[in-house]
Amino acid sequence: MNLTDMNNLNKTVVVGMSGGVDSSVSAYLLKQQGYKVIGLFMQNWQNEPGEICTSEIDFSDASEVCDKLEIPLHKANFSDDYWDRVFEEFLSEHRNGRTPNPDILCNREIKFKSFLKYALKIGADFIATGHYASLVERNGNKYLCRAKDVDKDQTYFLHEVKESEFSKCIFPLQNLLKSEVRDIAKKLDLSVSSKKDSVGICFVGEKNMKDFIGRFIELKKGPIYDENDNKIGEHNGATLYTKGQRHGLNIGGVKGKKELPWYVYDKNINNNEIYVCQGVNNKLLFSKSLECESISWINDNKIKYPINCYLQVRHQHTPVKCVINKTKKGFKIIFDESIRGVAPGQSAVFYDDNICLGGGVISKSI
Repeated sequence: MNLTDMNNLNKTVVVGMSGGVDSSVSAYLLKQQGYKVIGLFMQNWQNEPGEICTSEIDFSDASEVCDKLEIPLHKANFSDDYWDRVFEEFLSEHRNGRTPNPDILCNREIKFKSFLKYALKIGADFIATGHYASLVERNGNKYLCRAKDVDKDQTYFLHEVKESEFSKCIFPLQNLLKSEVRDIAKKLDLSVSSKKDSVGICFVGEKNMKDFIGRFIELKKGPIYDENDNKIGEHNGATLYTKGQRHGLNIGGVKGKKELPWYVYDKNINNNEIYVCQGVNNKLLFSKSLECESISWINDNKIKYPINCYLQVRHQHTPVKCVINKTKKGFKIIFDESIRGVAPGQSAVFYDDNICLGGGVISKSI
C-alpha cells in the first residue's frame, strides 16, 4: 500500500505512541503518506515503589514498534502536569460526590496541550493520535466529527479540545474500523497486533478503584437505603458509587423484596449515604433533564439559544434529541425522552448529526 503524497514529504508529524495497536498503525499510515514521522511516548503517571509499572511495558512495546517502522522515539515525562491539571481535579470531584471522567480531562490538558507544546518544540508541523475521530474542514473551520467506526468513536472524550488545537492535529484512523487496524498490524507483524485495549483511569491503568482512591481520599463505610428509607446494606464509601451503578453493592437477599438486581439512584456525600432501587427500568433511575454550570464549545461560532441538537451522556450512549436553554445559573438541557443513569460529574456532549459541538459537566439531573 503506497499512499505517499508528495505534499507531505517536508511535513513532520509527531505521533503520540502509547504502546498500543491504534497509535502504532497510525504511525505506519502517516509514514506511508509521506510524512516525516517522529514518535513520542508520554509518561503521565509515577507509580509507587513495588507497583507493576504498566508504562514501562507500554514504552517497551512502543520502542519495538518504532524500531520496526524505522522512526525515532522520544520519551517525555508529563506526570507533574497530569497530577496538577488532571488528577487533582479528578480527586476534587470525587470529594464533592461527583463522578468525573479523567479521560476527558487528560485529552484537554495533556494530549492536546502538554503534548502539542512539546511536539511543536521539537519541530512538528502536526501531531497525531490513535483516536477514532475525524476532522472535517468547511468554510475555513475545522469540525470534530464521528469516526467511521461508530462503536469505537471517541469524540465524546474529545469535546473539551478546541478548534485551534485540532487545527494542528491528524487522526489517521478516522476512516478505518478497529478490525481493519488490527489486520494492518498483523500484516506488518507488529508485536502489538493482538494487544488488548487499555481500560481504567487514563494513563493510570487498571486498578482496584476502592484501593486506589483510598490512597488519596478517606473512605468510610456507610449505610445503603432503599427507596423507602430502609437500611438494607453497607457500602465502602459513598464517593465510589455513581447513579445507575449495579456492581459493588453486595446486597444479598432482602426480606420482602423480589430477586431483582439493585442499582444506585442517588447519594448524599455529606452523610455518606447511598440510595438504591430494584430493576434496570426503575423510574428512579431516569431523568428528563439535566443542568450544566458551563458548556465548552469546540468552535467559536456565535451561539444562539435555545439550541436543538442531540445529547450523549456516556461513551456509546445512543444520542437523544434535546433542547439547550440558557439560564441565569448556567444551562438547562431538556430531553425528548427520559435517559437512564444521568450522573453528576459525567459529561453531557452535544452533536449536530455527526459533528461534535462541545459539552459540559453535569451538575444536576432532574
